[in-house]
Amino acid sequence: MASKAAVKRIIETLKGLYPDALCSLQYEKDYELLFSVRLSAQCTDARVNQVTPALFARFPTLESFAQAEPEEVEPYIRSCGFFHGKARDLIGCARQLIERFDGKVPGTMEELTSLPGVGRKTANLILGDVYHQPAYVCDTHCIRITGRLGLTDGSKDPLQVERQLRAILPPEESSDFCHRMVLFGRDVCTARSPKCENCPLRADCAAAKAEK
Repeated sequence: MASKAAVKRIIETLKGLYPDALCSLQYEKDYELLFSVRLSAQCTDARVNQVTPALFARFPTLESFAQAEPEEVEPYIRSCGFFHGKARDLIGCARQLIERFDGKVPGTMEELTSLPGVGRKTANLILGDVYHQPAYVCDTHCIRITGRLGLTDGSKDPLQVERQLRAILPPEESSDFCHRMVLFGRDVCTARSPKCENCPLRADCAAAKAEK
């Protein structure tokens, strides 16, 4: 596992590469981010950003989502894949937000994960981006890269990775770090054919050291 000094160097290098550390999903309202993350399952953020403007124009309020039928929502999100289940989750989530939370996106892990289609990854993203709490968004990029770097033991289980990152990352860095993992995973440490030769984290990468 990586040393404290290596963890610090990795964090600082990523800060230099991606100072803004922004979520790539586009939204205006808190619940729109919640819905966009649900749509992004097995789908790219770029595709979701193409879909949501028309979706949120057709259903501009939580109430309009809550009153909709899945057949009305599905045409707008078909290209995101798994659109039957996603439509049901968006509608069910809207209804519960209104009925249980006075139309507001809740701010605890327990409340968030009680909503339809919301798991720990989505909940962590909301806690970090909306409520500015420590958050560990363990998506495929984060799981892959932290394993390669040696920040985790290589586990593919999101909860295991989250626990290991909680043990080594400063809480105040956690949310931005995970956003930077996504950006770094798209640019450099890709799933296939990673750009290892020019990687700015190569000196602290366990996978690179293992190849020597």
